[in-house]
Amino acid sequence: MTDSGGPPFPQTVTAHHDGIFGRVRSRAVGRPRPGVPEVVLVQGMAVADYLLPGLGAFGQWTRAHLVELPGFAGSGDPPHELDVPEFGRCVADWLTARALGPVILAGHSSGTQVAARAAVGRPDVAAVVLASPTVDPVARGWVRLLARWRLDSRHEPPGLGESHHPEWRRAGLRRLVHTVHVHLNDPLEDPVAQLDMPLLIIRGRDDRIGTVRWARHLADLVADGQLIEVSGAHTFPWLDPQAWSDPVRRLAARVTRGR
Repeated sequence: MTDSGGPPFPQTVTAHHDGIFGRVRSRAVGRPRPGVPEVVLVQGMAVADYLLPGLGAFGQWTRAHLVELPGFAGSGDPPHELDVPEFGRCVADWLTARALGPVILAGHSSGTQVAARAAVGRPDVAAVVLASPTVDPVARGWVRLLARWRLDSRHEPPGLGESHHPEWRRAGLRRLVHTVHVHLNDPLEDPVAQLDMPLLIIRGRDDRIGTVRWARHLADLVADGQLIEVSGAHTFPWLDPQAWSDPVRRLAARVTRGR
């Protein structure tokens, strides 16, 4: 499968879980490998398909799963509009139901807030990866976030915006507005400070939504925290999936040796 104007999408295996806040769809690539943690990736702000190229890169060395949150992409509708802690509970519930063993739990953009919430207190999460974390304090506000999003869009590759349109339509304007609002009001640094497993922050050097200063602060909140910068803007994995696959693979090898 290929999105017009974008990179190729990998073939995936689809599964559904009837969770605490509605049906959750996940898509997986690759296969389990002995001694290698699987990767669980949380979707971004109301959209998931743009992460499929990056999911495919993880699938070259482990089994990787893209988890879609209730109300978005291919998941069912929630019983009410969810906040970030509730999204985190959805992912935690999915992890419990799937019982994959040690995993690398990753999120991109607003998915970093959900992944961090889900990881707190979970012994099955061997490490956490926050790629292009949101929301930087300098962007906490509708006007500031919109301004930074527009600046960042000048550095994003062709085809990315078009890939979002079907999923935005599926979510609807009211749910989109609510989702932005709850993410703006959920400080990522709060759950990050509670993490007791290795943390990897990955930031695109041209990212205009989050600053390197804040990314470094997040990494410093965890005893075993690391920040790396890669080429690209906020959505760097869209055209360069290896930009995050390679460092996450090294992280997986390190946490495996430490167990």
